[in-house]
Amino acid sequence: MTAPPVLFRCSPRQGGNSDMAARMFLAGLRQAGGDAREVRLADYAIEPCLGCGACRRSPGRRCVLADRDQAEELFGLLLAAPFVLFASPIYFYHLPAHFKAFIDRSQSYYEKGMALDPSITGLPRRTAHVILVAGRPTGERLFEGSLLTLKYFLVNFKYALSEPLTLRGKDGPDDLAADEAACALLRESGAAAWRSLDHPA
Repeated sequence: MTAPPVLFRCSPRQGGNSDMAARMFLAGLRQAGGDAREVRLADYAIEPCLGCGACRRSPGRRCVLADRDQAEELFGLLLAAPFVLFASPIYFYHLPAHFKAFIDRSQSYYEKGMALDPSITGLPRRTAHVILVAGRPTGERLFEGSLLTLKYFLVNFKYALSEPLTLRGKDGPDDLAADEAACALLRESGAAAWRSLDHPA
């Protein structure tokens, strides 16, 4: 059975605007006839990278924390999915701490790629969709750091970023739900992502 797309909800807070954005994306995907697995990162134990370099030195480029938490389970989803979505709030011009910890733990996959490990070099090229939601209404470079981090994190798994959806001024709990134009755009983005897999409309 082909693995489903995976939608990562990356906020530490349940039911906020970035969760709402992921739900709108999923609603559009389902309206187009598809489905996806939802993953709430806050439900998974992820220990921070130790910066120890063991994954560079070990023959299999294995992280020393691999058996201590659930990061490898999440990386397995990334490896198998036909496309992924990351929906995240912006905290202090960047990604929330738990999400960033997950990204940092991908160092072993970077090392595998550098060593031309076939588990990485044999991956198909795929698309990663990104929705970033900020409470702050202004800031010329509000999303810049997060998008750079996501770009270079995901390239380790052979994903390229699609045009990101960036939403500003969504601070209150119902701000996104009240913006029908934004919700419509999110639903259409989900439908388009499913159609990109050559599924019929």
